[in-house]
Amino acid sequence: MTQRTDRIDQQLREEIGAILVREISDPRIGFATITDVETVPDLSHAKVWVSVIGQPAERKATLRALAHAMPYVRHQLGTRLHLRRIPELHVELDETAQRGTRLLKLLEELESGRMPDPSAPVAESLPTPVPRVHHDDSRDDVLGEAAAAHTLDAQARDASARKARARSAGASKRGRR
Repeated sequence: MTQRTDRIDQQLREEIGAILVREISDPRIGFATITDVETVPDLSHAKVWVSVIGQPAERKATLRALAHAMPYVRHQLGTRLHLRRIPELHVELDETAQRGTRLLKLLEELESGRMPDPSAPVAESLPTPVPRVHHDDSRDDVLGEAAAAHTLDAQARDASARKARARSAGASKRGRR
């Protein structure tokens, strides 16, 4: 992608997020966050990556509600952004946070000496935050910060990898013409 499409992706992500927060009042939309937007070079289509907190059925319902709201969001983008063409918006579930949570759970189980449960569901929701009591001699706070930083790094790498795949797919299509 070019700097222009990267800039447009960022602008679309911010504006779509703002529209969803301020103007969409659909009760089917749960805790959803726009994590990334990837546009094709001609700006005809864009994937809107969404992270949703909840059980699998809740996530599906939220994605359906978001897909239903995208024509309205696209219309609002047309009034806010100065682009010749507003892309068609396609909602995709971003499961990076769930994979990171599962990894943290596995690390916690290994650290405590328990063997990871292979029958644990893969499609799990994000954990509910619980207060932790830290002691002066405990290293949990350092380990927790390191794990959180590692999760954020993994999320950034996943987003970069998706963009790289999109770039290479676009380059191979251009080469066939």
